[in-house]
Order: sequence, then structure tokens, then C-alpha cells
Amino acid sequence: MRRLLGASLACLFGAAAVARAQQAVDERLRERAHQDRDIVYFLQPPETHSFDLYHDYTESREGVDKYLNVVRQGSRASRPSARILDTGEVLTAETLRGEEIARAGLDIGEPVRPDSEVVVIRFPAVAKGRSVRLRISETYTDEKSYQQEGDELVFDRSFGRPHNAVVLPAGWYLTLSTIPTTVSQTADGRIRLDFVNARNDDIGVLIKAKKRAR
Repeated sequence: MRRLLGASLACLFGAAAVARAQQAVDERLRERAHQDRDIVYFLQPPETHSFDLYHDYTESREGVDKYLNVVRQGSRASRPSARILDTGEVLTAETLRGEEIARAGLDIGEPVRPDSEVVVIRFPAVAKGRSVRLRISETYTDEKSYQQEGDELVFDRSFGRPHNAVVLPAGWYLTLSTIPTTVSQTADGRIRLDFVNARNDDIGVLIKAKKRAR
């Protein structure tokens, strides 16, 4: 049945198009199965609309020599940095915007707009049968997804990675989370929320918190 379906699709759309579509599906399944994409958000005071973050990523595809982190629309990235966790080697991080992306010939998986932004991390090409573990760190500013309403902190953001964590600012406690989460306390007393996304799409996470009375 699968062969007949594949043959029918090839006739309709062409073998090359079908192969690219199948490759995209296989790649998505491979990454979800490996659970190799983790991200941690460290919220700054809500009046700044900013949060530090780092995300860990394992690359095992032969010949791949760069990682593209596309900044979602509405956010602004600053202070990007990266290193190889296997060796501690510090990597060069470059931020490209708009026409710079097109001139570099980068495929960011979506049309390049004037306000498009991507952080490019380059590393030695992955050898056959090997892998590289990367940690990319950045500061994001996003007035729409992170703000203060009255006496409450509001963090409203979609999570697409398998493992996601949010650390509240010092002195704040959790009052609401729309998605089930594991709540713990960091060594310095901050509240941490861990989310597991077992789906193949995003989960919409809304977090609210209040500041502890001194």
C-alpha cells in the first residue's frame, strides 16, 4: 500500500518533490525520537520584557557545519554565544537580518522578510558516525509575550521543543500555569517550571506569577 501511494504521489507531483517531502517528515520524526532539543528560559524582571535562555542541541548529520536559530517574529535577540559541550570550545555567533540572510544564501525554512532575524552558529563539519553537542545562549526581548499586568508577571509563549523549562525572576512565586508542569526550586531560591511536549506541534504556555511580600 505504501509503495502504491508513493508511486501515485510521484506521478502527480514528481519523484524529487515526494523525496523532499518524505525527507522532511523523516527528519521531524528523528529529532522528536532523539529528544535532543532542550531549552531553558531565565525570566528577568517583567518591566524589562527580557529573558535569557540557552538551548542544547545535538547534531549528528554528516557534513552539517552550522546551526541556524531563527528568531520568531516579535522577538529581538541580543548577546548570542555558543560552545561545544563535548570539548568546551567557544564558537562564533553571527546575527543576520533581512537582506543579509538572502545574500548569505541561507535557507531559514520560511520567506525572508525585512525584519527576519537569524543567529548563525558555525562549527567543524560533523564526521560520519560522529555527533556534536551544542549550547547556544541568547537574550530575548519581547513585549508581547512577556510583560507585567498589575501586580502579576505574565509570560505567554508557545513551546515547540520536547523539553522546556522556565525559571521565574528572584522573589516571584507561581500563581498559574495553563499547561501541566513540574515545579521545583533552584539552588538560589528561584522557582523553576519544567514542561514536556510529547506532541509534534507547539503547546501554548501561559504563566502568571506574583512577587513575594518582603
